Amino acid sequence: MKLVVSSAAVLALTVGALVPAVAEAPLREAHPGDDFVVREAMVPMRDGVKLFTLILIPGDTADGLPVLLERTPYDASRAVGGRATTHLAVLRGTRWLGGGLIHVVQDLRGRYRSEGDYAMYRVPRGEFNTSETDETTDAWDTIDWLVKNVPESNGRVGVWGTSYPGWLTLAALREPHPALVAAVPFNPVVDVWKADDWFHWGAFRALYAFEFIYGMESRKGESPNYPYDPQDLYPFMLDRGAAATGLGSLLDERHEMWPRLVETPSYGPYWRDCAADQWFEAPERLVPTLHVHGLWDQEDIYGSPAAYEALEQHDSGNDTNFFVAGPWYHGQHFADGSRLGALDFGEDTAARFREDILSAFLGRFLKGEEIPAPAPVTVFETGANRWRRFESWPPGGQTRQLYLQPGGGLGFTPPPADAEPTEFVSDPAKPVPYEPRPNWGMDYSNPPVIAEWRRWLVEDQRFVDGRPDVATWVSEPLDEPLTIRGPVTAKLFAETTGTDADWVIKLIDVFPDDEASSFRMSGYQLMVSADIFRGRYRESYEEARALEPDVALAYTVPLPHVSHTFQPRHRVMVQVQSTWFPLYDRNPQTFVPSIMTAPKSAYRAQRHRVHHRAAQPTHLELLVDLGPD
Repeated sequence: MKLVVSSAAVLALTVGALVPAVAEAPLREAHPGDDFVVREAMVPMRDGVKLFTLILIPGDTADGLPVLLERTPYDASRAVGGRATTHLAVLRGTRWLGGGLIHVVQDLRGRYRSEGDYAMYRVPRGEFNTSETDETTDAWDTIDWLVKNVPESNGRVGVWGTSYPGWLTLAALREPHPALVAAVPFNPVVDVWKADDWFHWGAFRALYAFEFIYGMESRKGESPNYPYDPQDLYPFMLDRGAAATGLGSLLDERHEMWPRLVETPSYGPYWRDCAADQWFEAPERLVPTLHVHGLWDQEDIYGSPAAYEALEQHDSGNDTNFFVAGPWYHGQHFADGSRLGALDFGEDTAARFREDILSAFLGRFLKGEEIPAPAPVTVFETGANRWRRFESWPPGGQTRQLYLQPGGGLGFTPPPADAEPTEFVSDPAKPVPYEPRPNWGMDYSNPPVIAEWRRWLVEDQRFVDGRPDVATWVSEPLDEPLTIRGPVTAKLFAETTGTDADWVIKLIDVFPDDEASSFRMSGYQLMVSADIFRGRYRESYEEARALEPDVALAYTVPLPHVSHTFQPRHRVMVQVQSTWFPLYDRNPQTFVPSIMTAPKSAYRAQRHRVHHRAAQPTHLELLVDLGPD
């Protein structure tokens, strides 16, 4: 017979005076049919600040259970505020995991029910944080408290989380508690300057940053959305001008991260200290970790491969550090993974991942079950719609150069010596949209808005193909499959009549005009890998330097990792443009000390030229698969 009592009573019986109940009314009323109990605790950190912690314990704990911890800025109480159910596996959405876990969710300092002051992406202790605490110590103290004060625990703890909680998961690995035996960072924020949340290679995601900061720092216990007028943010952002003087005027002293962004537009010590892939030069212990990546992650597409690479160099046995990549938007690994936009993957790829890979990883390393570990690397191959397993990422292959050719061609043969450049005019007053208008932003509480945001990386690029400010090169139809894996690097030779410029490089799979599998996909231009680079950082990420006008300069532009097969009859396309608006702020194309405060007079149309001749061969470096498994 199972005894079910209230959360407050269980708390008092279990931990007594160590942790008082945080509220007279529990977050969730107990039900006679519950197969779990809920405890609420204020867990003390080493400096005396107490963090609200929600503990969900299955009914059967006779042999002791491991703990699965998530630390979040997004309200721990949501863990019990969703579906009305008496079953823990349904409440947490973890039937695929087979039960047998204590689930713990905790609010960060200064968020929702936790004490203390909130600091967004709290920088680790050191030059920019002279206190005795950071997210690493808070994770350590939390784990230490859990194994000592939750008697149903067997002393084994795993930590996981998506996005910001993914960054917090990596923070727990910096100085891991002895009880920490497994970690799963999903789509983690890793380097917010290189190509995660705030910047992509110097180009500022002003709109994204504004929305997130407004929601996170306006009120402690809420995440409000800014009430835009008009709803189409393309004209809204055009009217605002430079980020610091435009969007910045809508924020106030509560919004502490915004000044950091506008005052530090270049890479430097602060951004490096926050970058999770910089934390593991000499880890004191390698915790089994499963890095989970989305190939079309619209928010943090840099992070997971970078964190995996940083830890992989220490995995001498290739049995502790794991990597998975699926055809997903940000967080789709916990949703339906059958489709993304117009793409159909032929199966629920997210369910397959959860049931076959994530369950096995947590079963072996967190639960201690005698089952095989997943393959070191498991990656979905888009275009062919199949899973592939490798010993490392990126796997072997041949590096080949895909060259831009005169006349709009594209191929693996170097261009001729005398080819004329391709030119276009980029006008900041008429920027290229990043997705078909209207551009609605990133309001997660509005289903149509978030649906658009989640799929923008797979939008049909015909909506900009043919614009005079978008240059295009395309190959002949392929005679055989072309499979590429791993990072893509663009080597761009370009000039401008101005003294600054942004460069957007897009690698695209062009479907046949009579696509047999789906009429909707006929002629579709699928963006496989793309990113933006701010020209002023061509020589140094840390120091902005003006471009010499009317001189062809070399740029190295890192693009996101891929796992894709271009099928026969498909064509390969490359597009180059200079604006991706309003997601990224506009480069005035006239050098100013800081684009964040650029005056209106600095924004000028400029002629750009992309060179593709033997002496200046613009090309993409691809890792090409050469044969069967």
